[in-house]
Amino acid sequence: MPEICRFYGIIIKMYFADHAPPHFHAYYGEHEAVIDIRTFAVLKGNLPPRALGMVTEWAAQHQQELLTLWERASRYQPLYKLPPLQ
Repeated sequence: MPEICRFYGIIIKMYFADHAPPHFHAYYGEHEAVIDIRTFAVLKGNLPPRALGMVTEWAAQHQQELLTLWERASRYQPLYKLPPLQ
C-alpha cells in the first residue's frame, strides 16, 4: 500500500483497487482509521481527536487530489505524494 503523505507522526496510505467508497487509510501510532474522501467521515477504526482533526484538515486541503489518486489506484497506476499539513 503506497504512502502518499506523512506529517506530525501521521501516515496516509492508499490501497490499489480498494473497495468503494473512495477513501484513504490514516495511521498514528497504534491507531488506524479509514477516512471517506468525499465526506471525511471515519468509515472504520479511530484516531485520537487531535490527530483526526489534522487528518481532516489535510484531507480538505487536498480533496480533489485525493480523488485523483483514488482513480489512479483503481487502475493500478503509480501514485504520487501529496504535500503535508503545514
